[in-house]
Amino acid sequence: MKKLFGFATIALLTLGLAACGGSGDTTDSSKAAESGDLTVLKVGASPTPHGEILEHVKPLLKEEGIDLQVVPFDDYILPNKALADGEIDANYFQHIPYLNKQIKDNGYDFTNAGAIHIEPMGLYSKRIDDIKDLKDGATILTSNSESDWGRIITILQDAGLVKVKDGVELETATFDDIAENPKNLTFKHDIDPNILATAYANDEADLIAINANFAYGAGLNPTKDSVLLEKDNSPYANVIAVRTEDKDKDSIKKLIEVLHEKDVQDWILNKWDGSVKPVAANAE
Repeated sequence: MKKLFGFATIALLTLGLAACGGSGDTTDSSKAAESGDLTVLKVGASPTPHGEILEHVKPLLKEEGIDLQVVPFDDYILPNKALADGEIDANYFQHIPYLNKQIKDNGYDFTNAGAIHIEPMGLYSKRIDDIKDLKDGATILTSNSESDWGRIITILQDAGLVKVKDGVELETATFDDIAENPKNLTFKHDIDPNILATAYANDEADLIAINANFAYGAGLNPTKDSVLLEKDNSPYANVIAVRTEDKDKDSIKKLIEVLHEKDVQDWILNKWDGSVKPVAANAE
């Protein structure tokens, strides 16, 4: 019904376009309707910082002949489903390990079109200001996103709070891989990522690991407000993900090029006081 309505609307606008678009397909914007002379590019994104970054580059992409339309998502499941279903042309919300796990778990035929920025993961507390004051038996609250567990464990290991078993890759480590836990920390990892900021506001644990985009949404700055912060050599770059068949499209390439422009990267650094760090072109 939706597809029929879209076809009818296009037909009313111009008979020529209706004749060219006979199937009425609106799921692939490179083959679908144009806004004037602009190619429509729909990108799903987390509102902050991803959506704000995309909104910032809209005028630059318009100069390149692209009408960038930002589709906001507040969770980590629907953006990939929407991409797989053809409802959007790309998404911008996830880091590389999460994308790789989603591809493995769901059979998505996706490609990383380019790394754009890194958001440092932070652990926050209303109970302590210095990690030295963390008490024995403290509770650490994390998300149920398994792709983040190794990231959090790495931060804790760097702080000397835990140590994983020999031979375990930190990026894929789970809490079962912790061999040494001198403070007898308790880990709760069954919380949806989007409510961790609320858990922090309610003081539900001694330490709470919050993804940066949700931290920003709650008015937290990872570099200023976290008790523990991951190091600058984090492999968790946030990327533009596309269907593999679309990876060479001009509109996708132009999006990546614009996001890597120096003026855009400088704007990102200034906007978030250096806590959102741009990734150079061709970086993994």
